[in-house]
Amino acid sequence: MPIDTSAWSRRRILQTSAALGAGLAIPHVFVRNAWSQDKVFCNSPTGSNVVLGFNVPQSGPYADEGADELRAFKLAVQHLNGEGDGGLLKTLKPSSLKGNGILGKKVTFVTGDTQTKSDAARASAKRMIEADKVVMISGGSSSGVAVAVQSLCQDMGVIFMTGLTHSNDTTGKDKRRYGFRHFFNAYMSGVALGPVLAEQYGKDRKAYHLTADYTWGWTQEESMKNATEKEGWKTVQTVRTPLGAGDFSQYLTPVLNSGADVLILNHYGGDMVNSLRQAVNQFDMKNKTVNGKQFEIVVPLISELMAEGAGDAIKGILGTANWDWKLDNEATKTLAKSFGEAYGRPPSQAAQTCYAQTLLYANAVEMAGTFYPPEVIKALEGFEFDGLGNGPTLYRAADHQCFKDVLVVRGKEKPANQFDLLEVVKIVPRETVTYDPSIFGGELGPSEVKGCAA
Repeated sequence: MPIDTSAWSRRRILQTSAALGAGLAIPHVFVRNAWSQDKVFCNSPTGSNVVLGFNVPQSGPYADEGADELRAFKLAVQHLNGEGDGGLLKTLKPSSLKGNGILGKKVTFVTGDTQTKSDAARASAKRMIEADKVVMISGGSSSGVAVAVQSLCQDMGVIFMTGLTHSNDTTGKDKRRYGFRHFFNAYMSGVALGPVLAEQYGKDRKAYHLTADYTWGWTQEESMKNATEKEGWKTVQTVRTPLGAGDFSQYLTPVLNSGADVLILNHYGGDMVNSLRQAVNQFDMKNKTVNGKQFEIVVPLISELMAEGAGDAIKGILGTANWDWKLDNEATKTLAKSFGEAYGRPPSQAAQTCYAQTLLYANAVEMAGTFYPPEVIKALEGFEFDGLGNGPTLYRAADHQCFKDVLVVRGKEKPANQFDLLEVVKIVPRETVTYDPSIFGGELGPSEVKGCAA
């Protein structure tokens, strides 16, 4: 008997399959066509290609992170298209990826420069959506950029798989239905790092904060204050510094006369490199004694790229990381090998999270059987997976935040080579850093598609 291929029939087949727990093997053509005939949405791909938008800082204080993110995005696209060694398509579980693009369409991409500025990032993302017809945007190394682009994508009906963004606000008060974050956040850094600082440096400490003056710095400062004060530390002073300041000497000069015996640098990227090098090399803070204790410096969020830029100044400095290329698991080794062979260096945590986000989006599309955003969102919400290098991970439906283990790291005193700069001091279990989504407020908003008009 001939198969009835009407839209109603195809939807009925899909519903029956879902009810049976995917017990039926339904050809993808039925699922895709059912949606494509009934749903019109922003930049629905109609040809043989599908376009992704990678919006990264190619200039500004976070440009090094952006360059590594772009390397990772290009590698992920190659692997999705069946090129190279396949990378983490071989390790992601569960996975619907086949290495033949996304839903059989070859993956192409366009890039933009956020300049680590929210206005520039929004303009670049808007151009990608309107002119380049992207179906997904990823990237960024600033939470200010992430929040701005995420809001735009919500308005324009395009999924935003955030890159490196660490502010609590991204999946807190500024969360959006169309935004998803794989990277951890400032609250998790505080919860993971606070007890280690108390163990290493004692509970009777006085902290001075220098803080990047934007959403990430604010929430990182708040999270570190809460975590250290819970351990008995006192906060002496908090000072905000402009993004991209370059010279931090005017902010460092008062520290040693403040009565503080710990400096917490809530800085990232080039700002962290500059402020840490000045604190260590110009002000010799690591060799000072205050309140009868050795003066200490803490960098709550550290990356290998920053450690590379900081040179010897990073030695002995404690912080946290989302991932490290030396972790002993199959996925990490696979990605480090693929990335290393392609670029002659291991991937940074920024690269790993952007690579992971690209695969997670593609896999969600394959799971949904359509590019239609509300269905892709459903596939990502509550998705439990492993095999991307971070261990078992949950994409929580309530706020679109990934939950996984957090690394406490320290700058190595005797690195084996130019890339072996951080050691993992402690792996803090996912359960320890998981929190109630209501503590940061915010609403995800609707998932219905409004078209491509912001």
